[in-house]
Amino acid sequence: MTIYYSRNTIAQHSYYLGATAQGLCFVGGWDQPLTELSHFYPQARLLPATTQTMAAATQLTEYFSGQRTSFTLSLAWPQATALQQAVWQALVAIPYGTTLTYSTLAQQAGYPQAIRAVASAVGKNPLLIVAPCHRVLRKDGGLGGYRGGLTMKTALLTLEQKNN
Repeated sequence: MTIYYSRNTIAQHSYYLGATAQGLCFVGGWDQPLTELSHFYPQARLLPATTQTMAAATQLTEYFSGQRTSFTLSLAWPQATALQQAVWQALVAIPYGTTLTYSTLAQQAGYPQAIRAVASAVGKNPLLIVAPCHRVLRKDGGLGGYRGGLTMKTALLTLEQKNN
């Protein structure tokens, strides 16, 4: 598999974006190295993007400026289990500016008894922000974890509350 990548500075942070011929497959965390992408796709051949990530960079810029509340990008998910695929699809359906718990997400994904497995799938989400796992909180209202770090998760939630 070939992944075309770019490093983009958006809202004062750099993000690696990755795309295949089928669509966007990766959004990195704030100021993370390219190895974050390699961790998700260790077998991929990485090539610098020309135009493959431009739409994603534009839409993320619009998101951070408060002009976009949903993404209209073709997505290319990695090989995954049925549970992971269901969880990632459920993430994409979480409305802007709202949050839900891991247990609610588990129900929406069709795996109500598999909350830990659902939380693990959330942690393996390759498309930060676009598949908004930052909107998933612990049952007690705590932030839980986040691949991009809790500072990034808090900032994304704050941005959405401010613009909602």
